[in-house]
Amino acid sequence: MVEGPGHMPFDQIETNMRLMKRVCHEAPFYVLGPLTTDIAPGYDHIVGAIGGTVAAIHGADFLCYVTPAEHLCLPNAEDVRHGVIASKIAAHSADLVNKIPGAAEKDFSMSKARRDLDWETMYNQALDPEMARKRKQESESHDEDHCSMCGNLCAVKNDKETALN
Repeated sequence: MVEGPGHMPFDQIETNMRLMKRVCHEAPFYVLGPLTTDIAPGYDHIVGAIGGTVAAIHGADFLCYVTPAEHLCLPNAEDVRHGVIASKIAAHSADLVNKIPGAAEKDFSMSKARRDLDWETMYNQALDPEMARKRKQESESHDEDHCSMCGNLCAVKNDKETALN
């Protein structure tokens, strides 16, 4: 297994991945992010997920998670949780592009659940069901069959009501 870069501008990731895979004779390759910018201390998990998606699309076999604590302090359990979730998002995003079996079906299932306002299926399909459920419960519309962003103007809710009439 070969370890790839941890910091690299977005526009250099594809070339680096292709070069490293060729030079290393297609050995399994993992990347630490890579972080596409250094100006986001406290948000390196997001920056790493952006770079990780591009790296995975272009040949990275494994993504190493990056925590929000990166370069600031040792991570706590919550930092690790956020880092792992961000890395899972990056990996799934790349899986969609790379046509990995099951990835598109999982997204379609979530899209259908959103269309149907099927909250339980949305929670169950989410990469972080606990967070999805928690945020819905915190919303003004937690007892409603729509999200708090659109409220009663929710296009999905109104479409469903129109179809019933």
